[in-house]
Amino acid sequence: MYFTDRGIEELERRRGDDEVTLAWLAEQLQAFVDVNPEFETAVERFATWLARLDDPED
Repeated sequence: MYFTDRGIEELERRRGDDEVTLAWLAEQLQAFVDVNPEFETAVERFATWLARLDDPED
């Protein structure tokens, strides 16, 4: 298990039954980057990865 898995597991445990829109998720990611600009590259890569999940060319 990676150290980061703890946060993922906490997210699933605390919010696993929640339903959210992708617009809400995008807002939360932007708010996170606004407070933590050093993570901008990682968040942008993650958002791009999510956006292209069903694109067979990527």
